[in-house]
Amino acid sequence: MHIPDGYLSPQTDAVLGIASAITAAVAASKTASTVRAKYIPMLSVGAAFSFTIMMFNVPVPDGTTAHAVGGALLAVILGPWAAMISVSIALIIQALFFGDGGILALGANIFNMAVVMPFVSYAIYQLIAGKSDIFAKRRMIGAGIAGFVGINMAALCAAIEFGIQPMLFHAANGMPLYSPYGLNIAIPAMLFAHFTIAGPVEGVVTGLVFTYLQRSNPVLLQMRSDSGNSASTVSYGRYIVGLIVVALLTPLGLLASGTAWGEWGGEDLQTQLGFIPSGLDRLGAFWNHVLFPDYGIGGFDQSFWQQALGYIMSAFFALLIIGIIGVAIQRFKRKSEKPA
Repeated sequence: MHIPDGYLSPQTDAVLGIASAITAAVAASKTASTVRAKYIPMLSVGAAFSFTIMMFNVPVPDGTTAHAVGGALLAVILGPWAAMISVSIALIIQALFFGDGGILALGANIFNMAVVMPFVSYAIYQLIAGKSDIFAKRRMIGAGIAGFVGINMAALCAAIEFGIQPMLFHAANGMPLYSPYGLNIAIPAMLFAHFTIAGPVEGVVTGLVFTYLQRSNPVLLQMRSDSGNSASTVSYGRYIVGLIVVALLTPLGLLASGTAWGEWGGEDLQTQLGFIPSGLDRLGAFWNHVLFPDYGIGGFDQSFWQQALGYIMSAFFALLIIGIIGVAIQRFKRKSEKPA
């Protein structure tokens, strides 16, 4: 679901970029006023979780791959506004340092995965959970269904963005300038991958982690109702250890062969279609400053173990960057909470 540069027109990128920027500004304001400093590390943990889980590609029967996002779980725990911040941090790091998702298309990717997914997921969860007790089974069921529905709605938005390109932006002879796939191809392809594979994975992961938190640390599920008088504390050590373990396991994502639908490069499109859309060819190489291209080490990717090392190094580099961002935000937040 990470749209590369060149698949969307500059006009589409601009519209979705503005929409995402406005939403992010509102999210930052709301998060600053509702999330206390002691819970800021959870934003970092959420961003790290989202980043690492997206590295686990799973095969789709049509020969492509898909992955979970983690946006539903973060929305359930942190609320949709804070979840948007966490997922956006992960997406920005992916685009800047790893070339996963375009820089020009960053606004579109944030809109799909950090806006649509968390807000839809949160609405579904609230609808099912209602005012039930925090330990109620219906909350776990609601979280799982929210994950499934949320990621499919995000995929539908991405499919529509792909599909309108040939209709709106084409040469005089009708040749598409950007994404060559119309709505009749993009929507079935994206929904097939996410309805059959990514959606169930997102739902199961969301439900299982939610159940674990119900049993081990229900305080996290009540953060948004913490008025500030609670003396409860959250131990993040176990989650940091968990993230380290997940980072070490990320090479498992290499076992799924193929590329996610709609993330092909120019050479792949040339093979599939016999041509490369001119706009896609022009914008596809807009950002060439990635540190770990495709989560690997340039020139050191000849064997599985070399690729695995690149994946692990990429994961730990991202965790470090996210940790630094989290510490900076927490220090700023603590200063703002001190009485004048």
